[in-house]
Amino acid sequence: LGKQDYKKTRPMLRATRLKAEAKKTAVGVKEIALVLAAILVFLLAFYAFFYLNISNEVDLDLDPGEN
Repeated sequence: LGKQDYKKTRPMLRATRLKAEAKKTAVGVKEIALVLAAILVFLLAFYAFFYLNISNEVDLDLDPGEN
């Protein structure tokens, strides 16, 4: 708490302290966005791996003489 708080009453000081603690412990939007972005990148990489794997197998199954 800053020096300007010496004029405040006890309930106001308590409210200010609780507000500061809540701000400190709250999960921010930035952290949530980073976690969601990481999950999305992982899922896209997982999907791409299996998509490329399956498409390569389909190409190998076709004989050159077939359409």
